[in-house]
Amino acid sequence: MQASLSGLLLVLAVGGCAGQQQPPSPQQEQASSPQVPQCSQVGMASWYRGSSRDRVSPQDLVAAHRNLPFGTPVQVTDMNTGQSVVVRINDRGPFGRGRVIDLSRSAADQLGIRRDGVARVRLEWTGWNCPLEEARSN
Repeated sequence: MQASLSGLLLVLAVGGCAGQQQPPSPQQEQASSPQVPQCSQVGMASWYRGSSRDRVSPQDLVAAHRNLPFGTPVQVTDMNTGQSVVVRINDRGPFGRGRVIDLSRSAADQLGIRRDGVARVRLEWTGWNCPLEEARSN
């Protein structure tokens, strides 16, 4: 009787495991979840005192960009230090040659670039429509 009970338990245990699915691999998860395109742009950042277009305080984390829509949140990462800050686009610019973004004084302080005035940065924006068509990451 004990042998048949042991055999029955073994069959149930093996049968129960056969029905369990393995967790999906990272590749399977990526294939099944909707992908959100990520845009990025690398270049030089500088800082400026602010714009008259939008009433902002010196503590606001805002920036000027040539193409991004106003109100777009952008993560700005210093390529040398890895420090990053999220800013909101509220102005047009920069107009200095070779610059991709002008940061507010407060954003420059948080990145630690105010003293040098410029830094090589990566801009990242995530969303369904990439306004930086020429800078879309692969």
